[in-house]
Amino acid sequence: MDFNENFILGCSAIGAGLAVIAGIGPGVGQGIAAGHAAAAVGRNPGAAGEIRTMMLLGQAVAETTGLYGLLVAILLLFVKPLLP
Repeated sequence: MDFNENFILGCSAIGAGLAVIAGIGPGVGQGIAAGHAAAAVGRNPGAAGEIRTMMLLGQAVAETTGLYGLLVAILLLFVKPLLP
């Protein structure tokens, strides 16, 4: 391996690490959403089904950014198209 290959592999590893950090945002957002949903059910137990449905839908949408970050990290680590 020459300098260019090592440099590309190193940059790919750093980029993968940064991409995985993208999972922090959805985790925090989902925790906040679950907390607010629990508080809403505590105030109005009769609407628990509707609150749960909306919370799960919102969490599924929020989770996509974390999954995209994981996909980018996996691609950077295991697919190396820039190497000669």
